[in-house]
Amino acid sequence: MTTAEGQIASASAERDGGKAAAANHPHQVQDIISRVDRAHETPMFHRIVALVAAGMLMDSIDVYIGSAVASSALSTHWSTVAQNSTFMSAGFLGLLIGSLLAGFVGDLRGRRVAYQINLLLFGGFTFLGAFAPNMTVLSLCRLGAGLGLGAEIVTGFAMVNEFAPMNRRGHWCAIVSLVANCGVPIAMLLCAWIIPRWSWRPLFVGIGLIAAVIWWLRRDIPESPRWLAVHGRYGEADAIVRRLEANGSDPEFDGTAADARAQERNAGGRSLGVCLLVAIVAVGATNVCSYAFTSWVPTILVKRGINLSSSLLTSTLMMLGAPVGCLIGSLLIDRIGRKRTIVPAFLFTGVFGMLYAFQTSTAGAIVVGFLLMMCLYTLMASVVAVYAPELFATKVRFRCVGLANAIAKLLNVLMPIAVGWMLTALGATSIFVSISVIAIASMLVVGFFGAETSRRSVG
Repeated sequence: MTTAEGQIASASAERDGGKAAAANHPHQVQDIISRVDRAHETPMFHRIVALVAAGMLMDSIDVYIGSAVASSALSTHWSTVAQNSTFMSAGFLGLLIGSLLAGFVGDLRGRRVAYQINLLLFGGFTFLGAFAPNMTVLSLCRLGAGLGLGAEIVTGFAMVNEFAPMNRRGHWCAIVSLVANCGVPIAMLLCAWIIPRWSWRPLFVGIGLIAAVIWWLRRDIPESPRWLAVHGRYGEADAIVRRLEANGSDPEFDGTAADARAQERNAGGRSLGVCLLVAIVAVGATNVCSYAFTSWVPTILVKRGINLSSSLLTSTLMMLGAPVGCLIGSLLIDRIGRKRTIVPAFLFTGVFGMLYAFQTSTAGAIVVGFLLMMCLYTLMASVVAVYAPELFATKVRFRCVGLANAIAKLLNVLMPIAVGWMLTALGATSIFVSISVIAIASMLVVGFFGAETSRRSVG
């Protein structure tokens, strides 16, 4: 064998070593998974949750300031309607591609790598966008930022999912969702205060700088021990788990070993196709119903004869249901189980969506709209933050969650066309009837095909 051939063989052996180690020592993988599931929360875990939540909050703010920036640029004649459309489309395209890429990077190269790259992308390109000389450059920066923004939602929830103890996993993921969804009102307040005084550029500078600070704080965030274990890096995984166990662990119980042996399988032993179907339907329906309602309520209320200023106040009051829904999700998801939270939430979304279609008074619209928002964001905190990542085995989790979120983003891109046509051709009532139909159909899919993942190891 030549020297070159020997080097190639050695490199190949190193690449395959992790897989071989995981295959030859399945009990070590099971041990890591079981210990993470039983570990009590420690300062290190709380730091991970705080940094994930901070990144998700900045992600949420960055996403929602896009429309305000476009409106400001148009009003000052810095952009045209066509350029604004390109700007918004570039952001959506970045979100879609970023969701997919994050899944592959996270599963193949590690959670930590994907997690740091996405923050650099959306923080760096947002900061550069503040100095864009024209709308074309700003749109390119928005595309780059979108790659990171789309990746953050995939990596953030899945990271907490893989570090959290089994009995409190849903609670912590839902808390992160609650923090992330505070980005909407914060973005609205920042835009209302900063843009009229100093234009949109300081917003981009601020987000970029804060993202850089969070990235620096996350520089030493540990790799997921579950990912390390299934890739044969048991020693590294063990060192991290020991830090997670600093505050003690729950005693091992009979179901722990049985669940750990399922680390190569998806939830409930379901096939990958079934789990993907459930995730795509649940995540897609949650995003579509929420987008259709939150984005179009002012327009729909105006169509019904309520003046614009009143409609903005009405929609703001209804939006208060969002944090309440996230809080409900965080309280219920571990106590009563995933499906017992998600299935009724889809059902009540369908019921309140139908009721909203027949409201004729402002008071009725506020009350029913608040309840509808509460149900929608219970789903956000339960489906997107908790349930979707739990459906898949560690080796494919990021890719599958990324695919489900990418399809949801694609549906959101198509929504304005569909909603605009329905408002013109079928009337405002059709929007809420559609929300109800989508919610009920999703309830049936999750109810019949979804596995219950509460108090079970996610591998």
